[in-house]
Amino acid sequence: MGSAPVLFLFVLLVAGSGQAGKYSREANEAPRAPAPAQFRVVKLNQIWEKAQRLQLSAVKLAELHSDLKIQEKDELGWKKLKAEGLDEDGEKEAKLRHSLHVIMAKYGMNGKKDAQIADSNYIKDGSESDVLDDPRLEKLWSKAKTSGKFSEDELDKLWREFKHHKEKIYDYNLLLETVSRTEEIHKNVINPSEENVVKEELLHSKHRELKDKLRSINQGFERLRKVSHQGYDTTSEFEEPRVIDLWDMAKSANFTEKELESFREELKHFEAKIEKHQHYQKQLEISHQKLKHIEGTGDKDHLNRNREKYTMLEEKTKELGYKVKKHLQDLSGRISKGLQHNEL
Repeated sequence: MGSAPVLFLFVLLVAGSGQAGKYSREANEAPRAPAPAQFRVVKLNQIWEKAQRLQLSAVKLAELHSDLKIQEKDELGWKKLKAEGLDEDGEKEAKLRHSLHVIMAKYGMNGKKDAQIADSNYIKDGSESDVLDDPRLEKLWSKAKTSGKFSEDELDKLWREFKHHKEKIYDYNLLLETVSRTEEIHKNVINPSEENVVKEELLHSKHRELKDKLRSINQGFERLRKVSHQGYDTTSEFEEPRVIDLWDMAKSANFTEKELESFREELKHFEAKIEKHQHYQKQLEISHQKLKHIEGTGDKDHLNRNREKYTMLEEKTKELGYKVKKHLQDLSGRISKGLQHNEL
């Protein structure tokens, strides 16, 4: 009789410990709280979340983050303009849609498998010609690669120029497609109105933009052809593809000698900024590889130290990427105004 309460208590304790184990296990296995939103625009957060699920490298993710930050700045600026009634013709909205399409394609998120440009340098995967999608570019690259005129570093630099050229062609084709669709809609309008006159002016603006992009593509191809056949000119003023592009366009714009000289100096600073960003991209990639290796060893202290370093490098790479893209945007805008002034 006296042992019954003891037995009952023992059963309760065992059951309780089982429940405690169950709850503590559930607590350990509970899903982590969602990461805080990175952007103030819902669709950009959705793109970022989708990118997290893709097999993008650490460098590519940091690059995407910078692109989305620029898009966020432009989207928020446009919302303010719209609220003030300052985008009646919808030109800025159309540009935002276009730039978002370019971002989606650049990172392989537009549903087209062949859209994403190779993420690494040409040496790592050996399948570089598969992603150029242009027989002329593939032929040039093949000749350059086997010519013996380039060191490994120079080939890597040339490959970046080829990738940049492909991005320009894709950007042009996307804009051409948008303009063609808009023209088709415009032709089918039965009753012309004041609104259609505004849209016609927008089309003229888009045609000027297409003309500028095509000029840049033709100049870029001529440069690639020349470099592929002759090798790099050691006296060349600039090395980075984006900077070379900007300088070529600046020389065609309506700048005075003094303005052009000032622009040249600014491009030198811009190129230094790009080189610093590329340095951090390389460090981030090395840190990511090291982190993956340490995760397999089970050394928690070592892992935490390297995780902190990786996070610091990741944030710095994102920050520099944003600054580079914003500077590029500002420089391109100034040149575009100079080119348009030529046509007036």
